[in-house]
Amino acid sequence: MASGQLSRAEALACSGCRHACHVMLYADTKAQLFGRIPIKHIILMQMRFDGLLGFPGGLVNPSEETLESGLSRELSEELGLALPISVEDHVDSCFAPPSSPSSSSRLITHFYVKKMDEEQIREVERAAASTAADHGLEVLGMVRVPLYTMKGGGGLASFLSHSFIGNARSQLVHSMLRLNLVSPRELHKALTHSLKTHAHTKQDLQAVLALTEGLRKQF
Repeated sequence: MASGQLSRAEALACSGCRHACHVMLYADTKAQLFGRIPIKHIILMQMRFDGLLGFPGGLVNPSEETLESGLSRELSEELGLALPISVEDHVDSCFAPPSSPSSSSRLITHFYVKKMDEEQIREVERAAASTAADHGLEVLGMVRVPLYTMKGGGGLASFLSHSFIGNARSQLVHSMLRLNLVSPRELHKALTHSLKTHAHTKQDLQAVLALTEGLRKQF
């Protein structure tokens, strides 16, 4: 078992731990971008209230509900649909990364993956934007993960360069590999380009910071 990972039984037996469940919803598709770039698969993530990307879900209380029923409850609030989640959809459980170097994490994250039909994915997207109680509040919107790479590095590389909550990025990467949604070669190329994007982003932020610092001194 990988470092930091727990069995389901070990996770539920953890005294004083909090629990959060999240799910990756995905589907196959024959759609093509611009009529020539195969999209192949749809993976749903969401833009959170804190500006970070993550998977749908949230905190659950195993003393009052099962992990799966708690996750279904969270999905109903965030997506506007009651999606059944089963034990078979469970992938792993692990301690969440600590919020700071000096703190120890007592939050256990339980990750699920559920395959759906493309039309079911579209239904989730429609409901999330129209009937979900958390839309515009805890959830700012659903987003699809671009699994293709365009000339210049656009697509998956750019997406992976964004900021993710906790271990959501590693959960995404591991799931893409495990489910053969992206080849190891394509993923390595995307991650390499993503690191370059991070460097350019840092330079842009430093330039904007310098600009705002000058404006701040004027007022």
